Amino acid sequence: MKNTVEYTIVPIDPAAHLFGVSLTVRTPSAEGQLFSLPAWIPGSYMIREFARNIVRIQAQSGGRKIAIEKLDKHTWRTAPSDEPVVLHYEVYAWDLSVRAAHLDQTHGFFNGTSVFLRVHGMEDTPHVVDIRRPEGPAYESWRVATALRELKAKRYGFGIYAADNYDELIDHPVEMGSFALATFNAHGVPHDIVITGQVPKLDMARLASDLKKVCEAQIALFEPKTRRAPMDRYVFMTLAVGDGYGGLEHRASTALICSRNDLPVQGQKEMSDGYRTFLGLCSHEYFHTWNVKRIKPATFAPYDLNSEGYTSLLWLFEGFTSYYDDLMLVRSGLIDEQQYCKLVAKTANSVLRGSGRNKQSVAESSFDAWVKYYRQDENAPNAVVSYYAKGSLVALAFDLTIREGTGGKRSLDDVMRALWQRYGKHFFEGRKEGLGISESDAEAIFDEVTGLKLRKLFDRYVRGTDDIPLDKLLAPFGITASDNRKNARPGLGARTTREANDCKLANVYEGGPAHRAGLSAGDLLIAVDGLRVTPTNLDGLLSRYDVGDVVTVHVFRRDELMDFAVALAPDDAPQLKLEVIAKPASAVRKRDAWLK
Repeated sequence: MKNTVEYTIVPIDPAAHLFGVSLTVRTPSAEGQLFSLPAWIPGSYMIREFARNIVRIQAQSGGRKIAIEKLDKHTWRTAPSDEPVVLHYEVYAWDLSVRAAHLDQTHGFFNGTSVFLRVHGMEDTPHVVDIRRPEGPAYESWRVATALRELKAKRYGFGIYAADNYDELIDHPVEMGSFALATFNAHGVPHDIVITGQVPKLDMARLASDLKKVCEAQIALFEPKTRRAPMDRYVFMTLAVGDGYGGLEHRASTALICSRNDLPVQGQKEMSDGYRTFLGLCSHEYFHTWNVKRIKPATFAPYDLNSEGYTSLLWLFEGFTSYYDDLMLVRSGLIDEQQYCKLVAKTANSVLRGSGRNKQSVAESSFDAWVKYYRQDENAPNAVVSYYAKGSLVALAFDLTIREGTGGKRSLDDVMRALWQRYGKHFFEGRKEGLGISESDAEAIFDEVTGLKLRKLFDRYVRGTDDIPLDKLLAPFGITASDNRKNARPGLGARTTREANDCKLANVYEGGPAHRAGLSAGDLLIAVDGLRVTPTNLDGLLSRYDVGDVVTVHVFRRDELMDFAVALAPDDAPQLKLEVIAKPASAVRKRDAWLK
């Protein structure tokens, strides 16, 4: 395989969390071969410096060691050689998330961005990887789950897998271990569900049935005539833990982490909040198969994984995906209209809680994701708006405005289909130019597809900081919006969290009682009017007071005991409630066209 980049990866010491990787380059550069590891992973907009986990590296050529020089934090160069060059290196894998790599005696997981060095100048050549089982009888039952193409391996088996290029290689995570497995077909395409971790009485049949509905609804959204999915096979790989939540999209799979209590239990047919949340997570990552993995911002076509890639369009790719994730649940019949309204209200309340929404637009939040959204501190609610949460409300505003403005003839679905046909459908078919969407492209296609002039919406909600008028937008669809803060209890205007046996101020909301009194995030609450505060009793203590009462709050700030006079005010946390009404018939028809 002269023109192929070849890898071997094996868990060499699961107890020490070490993967061993070998990399063979048969035709290295005559000036010395350059290698590098990505600094970030697509879908998670933060520099993570994956190369810091390479604990040992050496190079060989012609059966002898050759020099390898580290040039910067993630780049190496080997000495010139006329013969094939082989690297041997070890990767420490102890990141229990969907973004990097994790290995112990129970399972192994990795993203290619964490373990596969890029061979400079050979990114577009075929790549193969030999995925090997760890040694020892304890691992004989382990299997492999990945959407990579099998070359010399049986499905779910160890062996050699192939990719057409480096970008494809690192866009297929790998799970290995003893896992639960189910398969369903969505419009003819096999979809695997892989669950790693102990989950008593896991109802895989129900999970497969529910995900099939979601996947088929999304395929039909983008391809209503052909019902053709953009991949030949898809894998949901999930790590079930005691407490966790997260997902990361890939072109033909997703890596997920969830609480085992969120997964369905055999014999329990009701829809728990946790299971609904998990289905929403699966729906979100699956929608990314189209929206961001193939329909991409121009700056991601192609990715530069050495440094930040700035775009002001994450509201379109993450926010709109967040809108459709729950919308697909109601359209699939997994939740009803009132349950969907509760989810929208929850999102709206989370956005309205922070004053950051008045200072930062979703376009600005998208651009600043690298330094603000993914690196939030205690002041984030007062400085940052979520392009996920508010972006989903922006999508709702566009959808309902388009439906009303065109008399139901057009919707946001039509815009998404146009984006798919123009920018995404042929993304992985070898075209190199014109695939990424720019900010001006995005705005223009809305007007083109709908026949409306939507600049005011972009100015107010995308580039501006106006709140979304949900009451006005939802009324024609038979949904009322009301704020139930009339009988709000007194509060501090802060969010608390538990730290050991103490109650800590995690966020102090701008303009609230705690802020006005001089309390700060990080303060440990000790007492209110001489009564001890614990992580669980603060609300009970404050409930005995009236709005306007002044209480003495003792705190530790670092190692100093301090006291503050706090004038209690109504807890102004938003309590928006959306309700579905049965009449008039015209509103019901509009709502049915939207939600069914």
